[in-house]
Amino acid sequence: MNSENQPAKLTTASGKPYYEHENSMTAGPRGPILLEDFILHEKLAHFNRERTPERVVHAKGTGAYGTFTVTHDITRYTKAKLFSEIGKETRVFLRFSTVGGEKGSADSERDPRGFAVKFYTEEGNWDLVGNNTPVFFIKDPKKFPDFIHTQKRDPRTNTKSATMMWDFWSLNPESLHQVVILMSDRGTPFSYRHMHGFGSHTFSFINKDNVRFFVKFHFKTLQGIQNLTDSEATVMKGMDPDHAQRDLVTAIDRGDFPRWALKVQIMTEAEAATYKWNPFDLTKVWSQKDYPLIEVGVLELNEIPDNYFAHVEQAAFAPAHLVDGIGFSPDRMLQGRLLSYPDSQRYRIGANYEQIPVNRCPFAVNNYQRDGAMRVDGNGGSAPNYFPNSFDNIKADETYKEPAQNLGSNVVADWYDRNAEGENDHYTQPGDLFRLMTPEDKKNTICNIVGAMQGIDGPKRAEIINRQLCHFFRADIGLGLGVAQGLGVDVSAFASDTIHAN
Repeated sequence: MNSENQPAKLTTASGKPYYEHENSMTAGPRGPILLEDFILHEKLAHFNRERTPERVVHAKGTGAYGTFTVTHDITRYTKAKLFSEIGKETRVFLRFSTVGGEKGSADSERDPRGFAVKFYTEEGNWDLVGNNTPVFFIKDPKKFPDFIHTQKRDPRTNTKSATMMWDFWSLNPESLHQVVILMSDRGTPFSYRHMHGFGSHTFSFINKDNVRFFVKFHFKTLQGIQNLTDSEATVMKGMDPDHAQRDLVTAIDRGDFPRWALKVQIMTEAEAATYKWNPFDLTKVWSQKDYPLIEVGVLELNEIPDNYFAHVEQAAFAPAHLVDGIGFSPDRMLQGRLLSYPDSQRYRIGANYEQIPVNRCPFAVNNYQRDGAMRVDGNGGSAPNYFPNSFDNIKADETYKEPAQNLGSNVVADWYDRNAEGENDHYTQPGDLFRLMTPEDKKNTICNIVGAMQGIDGPKRAEIINRQLCHFFRADIGLGLGVAQGLGVDVSAFASDTIHAN
């Protein structure tokens, strides 16, 4: 400890005070540097390791702390304690991000935006890891590495490739719903404060009677939706590539705390069995006419972390982190993320990443995990590292047991039978979305698609374009015609049955 009148001493990481911070130890005034200079070793070795491995996706982001406050009673649906009473507050950390770009990419790229919330509850941390869109490009996790590769850099040119993107999308018509959203002005939000957030996946609520409901989470921005046009986004990339980061920090620093209303859609297990869409298909939405939004509470961000790396960069989210009263669903993409997210965090920041302050549960944590790099909590001391044992008082509480899910079958389907009836309709919902747009939004969406597809090149250019145009025509004739005309494609090449197919 230093008194207020005494300066702090310069020390090594182990606490040894030292003096020569700028001059290396040498053999004489002009001689070579000595191996003995451990201060130099420590400085350079730490410098070489200052960057943790970059997130494969969601590499660039920003974040802030805040609170979630319950405003409406939903205890009939869930026994989760953070929703237990109106007025209850729970501390949160929210990280926003772009998806496909690297750490140094521009905030205004045409890209989905990550929307990941960590709730620090008294029964553990709950991570709701979603995006600013209610759907995604694919519905099966086996496709995820392939999809992300198409959003990254071409292995030969090391540049982004419109050909790779549109080739993949045209070969996977399930992507069309998300593609239409991405190519609208919603693909370039003005800032993180002016966009909605979604849990995207289907999760489940479990109430005090152990009855299960399926649930979708929606965060509605109370700042109002504000997007950039394609030309505005292009200008912003050059003018301020860190615009969204700067916008969030500046707003909170001036006391303009951004807020979102959390709302949910609820579906019973019986309704899920007969709904016209597969309710666990991440490329589909639940109609709000069928399942209206139910008010839950308000999330407010009011604190910028004092150190970006310590909090935002080391923040680790995983859909596997749930709390009692919230569960999973048969959503295939969600099931795949349950493995991949914690695994990626262990690779990126170590096996004990949940002991880092931003990830640490502020309440009791009792388990038998031991050892591993950067263990900083005493490692369990002399307590047993196995269960069951005769020495400690840690018990498994049966009241936290979840009800079984009725999955309809315990038979694993063959590859040709894994898409249930109705799941291959990839056109109705994106077509409905396009028809809901204003004339100006339709025009912008078509222009954005044309601009993006003009980058397709190589000997397969015509094949990829024609394949994708078939998807647009099936979704909406006006959309298909607009894109075809913008690309200078003769629409007579498309048979009428293709244009009118649903």
